Amino acid sequence: MLLQRVITAVALLLVLVPAMVWRGTWPFALVTAALMGAAAWEWGRLNGLRHAVAVAVGGALALVLVVAWARVGEVPVPAAVWWGVTAGWAVALVAALRGGVEGWPRWPAVLRLVFGWVALAAAWWALVGLHAQGFGVLLSALALVWVADVAAYFAGRAFGRRKLAPRISPGKTWEGAVGGGLAVLALALAWTAIAGIWPPAADALYPRLLAHGLPVALPALCVLTAASVAGDLFESLVKRSAGVKDSSALLPGHGGVLDRVDALLPVLPAAMALLNGAI
Repeated sequence: MLLQRVITAVALLLVLVPAMVWRGTWPFALVTAALMGAAAWEWGRLNGLRHAVAVAVGGALALVLVVAWARVGEVPVPAAVWWGVTAGWAVALVAALRGGVEGWPRWPAVLRLVFGWVALAAAWWALVGLHAQGFGVLLSALALVWVADVAAYFAGRAFGRRKLAPRISPGKTWEGAVGGGLAVLALALAWTAIAGIWPPAADALYPRLLAHGLPVALPALCVLTAASVAGDLFESLVKRSAGVKDSSALLPGHGGVLDRVDALLPVLPAAMALLNGAI
């Protein structure tokens, strides 16, 4: 299993890293659109679509995203739109997590399907938009989710006592979530300190937020961290409702694409809202 995970991770990095560091947007846009198409296929299967229909919808979503970016990708999306997406995520997350595993199937099937596909499309648009703003901006947004997840895992193992959502994800604890938030704050401060002596690092999420002062940056980082945790819990809820462990077996050793991007889905639009002059 470990060898599978390593091989898959290396293969993904060999594709994603060159696309990320490429100056133009298109290589990154095409690679990530393919991944979002795969995630849309997984979402369809998790919510009752037949395999062939889910494949067709996933392919169509990837194509629509690429064509839309080719036509209007250079037009800036107003911060109000990103805040609207973030508000929509907040409402959906609260409703879904309060309803629990048993409540998710009670949502109309069309609503569940459309919500997932719209969320994937919005996350992809935010992802490519962050890339267009610079490699540092993109990397800092991704790093927030990675650091929050890893720190929450280790903090939970070391200090975890109170379960965060035992019926959805028994391994997650409140102590782990707090540890993830503290790690994100440490990352932001360290990144900003490095930017002070190495100017290229200044073009990133954390220096931009901290430029408004800690009273603004701290709540913003808390919101992003909370969105990361909630996004992870939300996908766990959907998988438990569907009776599966992974969203698919598309990435050997890692599960599916949704398993790798679940926490990013609400975080990326929120990051765009914060970066686009909304604070």
